[in-house]
Amino acid sequence: MRKLVTAAFVSLDGVMQAPGGPEEDPTGGFNLGGWTVNYWDEAMGGFVNGIFTDPFALLLGRKTYEIFAAHWPFVGQDDPIGKAFNAATKYVATTSQEPFTWENSVPLRGDVTAQIARLKQEDGPILLTQGSSGLLQTLLAHDLIDELRLLTFPLILGPGKRLFGTGATPEALRLTANSVSTTGVIMSVYERAGEVKPGSFAMQEPSQAELARRERMKREG
Repeated sequence: MRKLVTAAFVSLDGVMQAPGGPEEDPTGGFNLGGWTVNYWDEAMGGFVNGIFTDPFALLLGRKTYEIFAAHWPFVGQDDPIGKAFNAATKYVATTSQEPFTWENSVPLRGDVTAQIARLKQEDGPILLTQGSSGLLQTLLAHDLIDELRLLTFPLILGPGKRLFGTGATPEALRLTANSVSTTGVIMSVYERAGEVKPGSFAMQEPSQAELARRERMKREG
C-alpha cells in the first residue's frame, strides 16, 4: 500500500493560495501572492527538502499542475527539487481534455476518488500532494490523506483558497514532528489518529442556571 501525504504552506487562518508569487494564482481577486518569500530560512529549507527525501509520485489538481509545468521543467537539472519533480510520475485530477506537456504525466478523469483509492492500494512511492486546494477538499471528504506536512506562517491573509474548507470531516491527528524557523514558521508533521473523542469539563451536577442556558440554546438552535 502507498501512503498519501499532503504537504502545504498555510497562513495562520488556513489560506494556502499563491504562496510563491503574485502571478501564481490571483483568482478570486487574491492580491497577496508570494506571502511565504520573506520568511524563508535554512531551517525551512531543510524541512522542505526532507519532504522530497523519500521516493514519491506527485498528485496534483489541474491548476497546480499547470503552474508547475510552466516552471519546473525550465529550472535546469542542477535544481534538486526540479530534477525530482521532472522525474516523478505526475497524477493529475482533471476534467479537461487538453494534452499534457510535462513528461511522466498521467491524467485522472472521471471518478477521481476511486482512482486515487486504487493507487493507494498499489505498491509504489508515496503519493505527495502540492498545492491543489480543490483536490484536497475531495481527498479530505473521502478520508484519503494519511499524513500532513505543514508549514504554518505567522500571517493572517483573510479571503483565499484554504486547506481545510468544505471538504473537511472530523478526524483526530497525532503530532509526530514539530519545529520553528527563525522567522516564526511552525513546521509540523501530523498522522491520522482515529476518530475525535469528545469529553466534558462540565460539573457532574449542573446548576439550574446552566440547565436553563442549555434549554435556551436548544430553542435558539
